[in-house]
Amino acid sequence: MGFFTNLLEQYGYWVLFLALMLELIALPLPGEFIMTYAGLIVFEGNLNWFLCIVVAGSGACLGMTISYCIGYRLGYPFFEKYGSRVHFGPERLNSVSRWFQRYGNKMLLIAYFIPGVRHLTGIFSGTTRLSYRKYAVYAYSGAFIWVTLFISFGKLLGPEWERYHHTINRYMIILGILSAIIYLCIYLFRKYKARIQIQMLSTLEKAFLRYRSMGRVKFIVITAFAGFILFFSLMLGLIQDFLAHEFAQFDEVTFYIVHEIFDPNWSGPMNRFAFLGTDYVFVPLIIFTCVWIWFKGKDRLLELTFMAIVNVGGEALNEGLHLLFHRAGPTGILAEFTFPSEQTLLSLTVCGFAAYLLVRHYGNLKTRVLATSLVIILCLLVGISRIFFNVQYASDVAAGYVFGGVWLTLNVILLEIFRVARLFLRGHLSFPKC
Repeated sequence: MGFFTNLLEQYGYWVLFLALMLELIALPLPGEFIMTYAGLIVFEGNLNWFLCIVVAGSGACLGMTISYCIGYRLGYPFFEKYGSRVHFGPERLNSVSRWFQRYGNKMLLIAYFIPGVRHLTGIFSGTTRLSYRKYAVYAYSGAFIWVTLFISFGKLLGPEWERYHHTINRYMIILGILSAIIYLCIYLFRKYKARIQIQMLSTLEKAFLRYRSMGRVKFIVITAFAGFILFFSLMLGLIQDFLAHEFAQFDEVTFYIVHEIFDPNWSGPMNRFAFLGTDYVFVPLIIFTCVWIWFKGKDRLLELTFMAIVNVGGEALNEGLHLLFHRAGPTGILAEFTFPSEQTLLSLTVCGFAAYLLVRHYGNLKTRVLATSLVIILCLLVGISRIFFNVQYASDVAAGYVFGGVWLTLNVILLEIFRVARLFLRGHLSFPKC
């Protein structure tokens, strides 16, 4: 790596441009390392941040264009002639091409973060004859997102670059892989939607057939179930890492980044952000939601019961987890257990479930998107404030989100199942006649 650092220090922008161009033509160059080191040079005042992004993004775009042209000119004839020998003949290629025309363009946005994958997406896009206009929009946008993040991280790390850049690169790669997996899951769900619905809701299928909101209920249950599986998987990983004491580096890096982004002048706003995760916000929200349900709800008793279960159960779950994991926070006071974060867990469960009930029957699409966005922003602000004031570790905050997500999605699923079960018992639903 010393070879690249010396070149960057001497030739700066030229090295940045050529290295990223050549890497995306499929040469094995350390792109992330070069970009973060360029960010360090920016921090030292020897390169301009904006110009680095323009130069690096232009190099990446040129490399992706050349890769596309190579795939377009050489790839298709090659597979037509020799593809059958590797079980990838013209028919298979045409099938993949149709998929890539429909869905593959979006993969270009996240492929940059996955080593090995980004080197092939340009060639494969050309081989499958993906429209160049569509390719350029996604590939060039992804290139500038990629270079902006890594150069900015290098600038942000500054004097701690040597200590943290490997960790940052690893987290970004993991994020890219997770994004690709999520995208693939969404694709598979869309493709096999009918089959998945039958498997997941087979016990309720007959009851749903005569329910006028069948489509909505199915969508809610399936979406909540997918969220539950995701959060539950993350929960198992968190527990495993907790037991293996593997959070130290993650906590240290996150703490450093938060304090580099938010200097001491942010103390006032951070106090207000922390206030969002207290009972002074939760209690009025719970009261307002209960009043709304009482006057507007279609299943008042059921929804009020679940509102109580979510809130009381969330508190009990939080206390139980603290006693189970028994970890004190950064302050070192043994009586204050912070894994998972009480504030982020309750912010997600209380605010998330309240928002869900408020828009379940009366919110249009824009209202639902707005409510979801507000809950996410609120939870993030609460979590950042806990790290900023060093009262909780970043892993405490992340665990609060994950455990809260499990509790929230589980109760959404149960609420919808009980809602349909009650309608069936009341006679509003019946099994279809054979």
